Amino acid sequence: MTTSPNATAATTGSQAPQSIRLALFDLDHTLIPLDSDYAWGEFTVAQGWRDAATFSLANDRFYAAYKAGTLDIHEYVHFATAAVREQGMLAANEAHERFMQEVIRPAMREKALAVVKAHQAAGDQVVIVTATNAFVTRPIATAFGVDELIAIDLETDAAGTPTGLIRGVPSFREGKVARVEQWLAARGLNWASVAHSTFYSDSINDLPLLEKVHEPVATNPDDRLKAIALERGWRILNLFE
Repeated sequence: MTTSPNATAATTGSQAPQSIRLALFDLDHTLIPLDSDYAWGEFTVAQGWRDAATFSLANDRFYAAYKAGTLDIHEYVHFATAAVREQGMLAANEAHERFMQEVIRPAMREKALAVVKAHQAAGDQVVIVTATNAFVTRPIATAFGVDELIAIDLETDAAGTPTGLIRGVPSFREGKVARVEQWLAARGLNWASVAHSTFYSDSINDLPLLEKVHEPVATNPDDRLKAIALERGWRILNLFE
C-alpha cells in the first residue's frame, strides 16, 4: 500500500523511505487501442489546422519509425506540436476537449479500466508512463482515474505555448527508466524502496523498463515484444480482444 515517503520511523525517529508497490502502464496501444499522439495529429487535420496530404505523409513516416524503434523523439515532438504552436493554447484546449469526447472516450475499453482499478483497489501506486506529450495525455490519464502521469514534458514560452522542444528527459525508451527514477527520487524513494513493480506495455520501445520491473506484462504486444515475452516467460495480456 502506498505510504508517505517522509513518514517518520516510529522506533528511531529518523526519516526513512517507505516501501511501495508500483503498477506502471504505457498508454498507447496498451490502455487504449490507438496511438493518442497520432490520433491527435489526424484530429488537427480534420479541424483544418494542417494540410492533410503533407501532414499524413510525415505522420505516417514518424509512426513507422516509432514501430521500428528508430524514432528521433525530438524531431517528432517538434513536428507534433506545430499545430498547437500555431493555433495557441485556447484553441488547442478547446479542440482537445472535443478530441476526448469524439476519439478517446469511445476507444476506452472496460477491460483496460478494470486492470487499472484492480491495482488501485489493491493499494498499488498506479502511474501512466508514456512517450506521448503531457498536453495530449493528461486528460486521458484523468479519464482513467490516474493522477500520476509521467509523459514528455514540453518546453513552453511565457504564454504557456509549447516551443517545440522537450523539457528534461523524454520519457521514451531508456528515458522511461530515468523518468521513473526521478519520480521515485522526488518522493524520497528509489528502486530498492519498491516492494513490487509491474509494467504493462505493448511496445518493443519499452524493453528497458520492462526489464527493470519485477513483473513485465506484454500487453497487446507487437510482434517483436511478443517473441521476447514468449522466450522469457513473461505474462502476455490482451485487453482489446
